[in-house]
Amino acid sequence: MMPAARESLLDAAYTALARRAWSAVRMVDVAAVAGVSRQTLYNEFGSKDGLARALVRREADAYLAGVDRALAAHTDARDRLVAAVEWTASAARGNALVRAMLTGCWGERLPSPGLSAVPSSSAVPAQRRADGPLPSPADFVALVRDRAVATLAVSRADAPEVTRSCELVVRLGLSCVVAPPAEGATTELVRAALVPPPRGYGV
Repeated sequence: MMPAARESLLDAAYTALARRAWSAVRMVDVAAVAGVSRQTLYNEFGSKDGLARALVRREADAYLAGVDRALAAHTDARDRLVAAVEWTASAARGNALVRAMLTGCWGERLPSPGLSAVPSSSAVPAQRRADGPLPSPADFVALVRDRAVATLAVSRADAPEVTRSCELVVRLGLSCVVAPPAEGATTELVRAALVPPPRGYGV
């Protein structure tokens, strides 16, 4: 199957999930919306659990791509980190799967695929990746922290301090996902956490 067709199936699954609980989403309906046969859907994902894992993997990748864009959109270090936190809050508000991945709170309406890898006999490379380990909330902290550190030109001596500051900001951002502050307060919280900026921030 072409990647575009796989994306169409994932889009159909995401739309179905927005309308009803995952337990009520039927593979035949997902296939029909995407304009393919149910057998084609099973050939691509293997099972409904395989579809769930692929959907979660796609949304995780899209969230991290957004982090990369946010970090690259500025030159000032504080602005980079603020943008990453604001993107995290926005993504979690707009996407229940992202919120669940970041917090570990899946709820009854969502699929809850195990984070450990599952046996995969799929001939589809993208599905074999989806059947691999899925990121936990702690994994996301590390992934976003490391992306932030990589965008900042820091010396080896300053790296531990900058890494701690970046992790602090990431964890602060996740706290804003769980307990959203007043509108506009997220930016001020992040900036306050970075004053004074640690050595090596290059601002």
